[in-house]
Amino acid sequence: MDNINRKILAELQLDGRLSVTDLADRVGLSLSPCHRRVRTLEQSGIIQGYRAHLDPCSLGFNFSAIVFVTLREGDRKAIESFETALTDIPQIIQAQRLFGDPDYILHVITRDLIAFQKLYDEQLSGMPGVQRLTSTLVMKTVIQDRPLPLATAMQGR
Repeated sequence: MDNINRKILAELQLDGRLSVTDLADRVGLSLSPCHRRVRTLEQSGIIQGYRAHLDPCSLGFNFSAIVFVTLREGDRKAIESFETALTDIPQIIQAQRLFGDPDYILHVITRDLIAFQKLYDEQLSGMPGVQRLTSTLVMKTVIQDRPLPLATAMQGR
C-alpha cells in the first residue's frame, strides 16, 4: 500500500461518486494508471463497495438503541446459530462480537419506542442462545460512518 493508493482511498471515502478522471486529477495520476489502481483495490477487497449514506430520520427511523447481548454458551454452534439469526433482523444495522462480557453489541434502529419494544420482545429476546439483553437508548449520534484515518497512516511513513 503506497501513498498514491492511500490518496485514492481517502478521496473515494469522501466521495465515492468521483469519476476516474476527477480522481486521477486529485491524486496526480493519468487516467489509465488511476483506473488500474482502483480496479486492483476493488479486486483485492480493500474497496468493498460503494453506497449512498442515508439519513435515517428522513426515512422514518427516529429511534436508535444499543443492545448488549450475553449468550448462555460460548461454543461454536451457539455462536453460529446466534450470528445466523442476526442476519434475519434488518433493524440491526451493525453487530459486533466482543471479547469478555457482554458477548455482542447490536446497533438497532426502528420507527419509534413502540416498534423497538415489539422487536425486543418478539425477536431479540427469542434469538438462539440469548441469556441476557441489556439496552440503552441513543440520545444523539455525534460521529457516524467516519472515513478511516488514512492521512494518519500516511504520516507514519
